[in-house]
Amino acid sequence: MQRYFIYLAYDGTNYHGWQIQPNGLSVQECLMRALATFLRQDIEVVGAGRTDAGVHASLMVAHFDYDVPLNPVAVTEKLNRLLPRDISVYKVRPVKAEAHARFDATARTYRYYISTIKYPFNRQYSWRIGAPLDYARMNEAARTLLEYTDFTSFSKLHSDVKTNNCRVTAAEWRQTDNHTWVFTIRADRFLRNMVRAIVGTLVEVGRGKLSVEGFRRIIEQQDRGEAGTSAPAQALFLVDVEYPADLFL
Repeated sequence: MQRYFIYLAYDGTNYHGWQIQPNGLSVQECLMRALATFLRQDIEVVGAGRTDAGVHASLMVAHFDYDVPLNPVAVTEKLNRLLPRDISVYKVRPVKAEAHARFDATARTYRYYISTIKYPFNRQYSWRIGAPLDYARMNEAARTLLEYTDFTSFSKLHSDVKTNNCRVTAAEWRQTDNHTWVFTIRADRFLRNMVRAIVGTLVEVGRGKLSVEGFRRIIEQQDRGEAGTSAPAQALFLVDVEYPADLFL
């Protein structure tokens, strides 16, 4: 039995998230269906994590097993012919039998996009906020994330995770052009809804409704009810998943 990692991207607009859902189409379901068509048997696919409905990925990783060796280039080409236009595969790589797309990931990086103007061509990929925000103050608050590990205040309630501890190693807002600001956050793992809850709360700081110390107190209170509302899903992208080099064959 050989295990493979699939590196893929998707526009999440038309999907109920990554994970298979009983009442809506998911990216995982589309990928499993394409593999089953190509390999003529049901194939289980495990992703590096879950993205919520409407969230995008410019890089997601998933793994699957197959009982005979496959040509990674041929698999990539065939999957891209079978998948819908809003899902694409970059590459397929053979890995060690015990390699796991989710549990072996050492870091994940997300980006969140805010646009300051109305622009019809990015409405599905950014959050438009016309009023000025204090991004210097938002960055000051964002840096406090690196000092904590328990992010219960930014976690979806009643989720099935065993711990709300994460290690954030980068969190910063940067302006990329006259009208776009991007928040990049990197951590070893993320909780359900965590990035959108953080962004929504940082925007409260940027609007002057919350101080940097108030942001810190929200983290320390470990209560989702104290944090801001979640930012809209369509502006969030999973952009990187990192692994130890020795997993790959």
